[in-house]
Amino acid sequence: METLKIYYDPIGKTLTVWFSEPTEEDVVEETGEEILLIKNRVGKVIGLEHLNYELAEGQQPNIQLISA
Repeated sequence: METLKIYYDPIGKTLTVWFSEPTEEDVVEETGEEILLIKNRVGKVIGLEHLNYELAEGQQPNIQLISA
């Protein structure tokens, strides 16, 4: 299983989730909902980025793993 990578940038106000290695990024597709799909060379989604994502001041992201 790949390692899920989650990056929060409070200055740029972005939340980025990688399902694969970030170095595989080839193209980014806008969805129009402040969500960007990050794809590799063959068009597989390997991550996503949420624009204008803000936590309340002093709050840290709370990450919960839910499996089926």
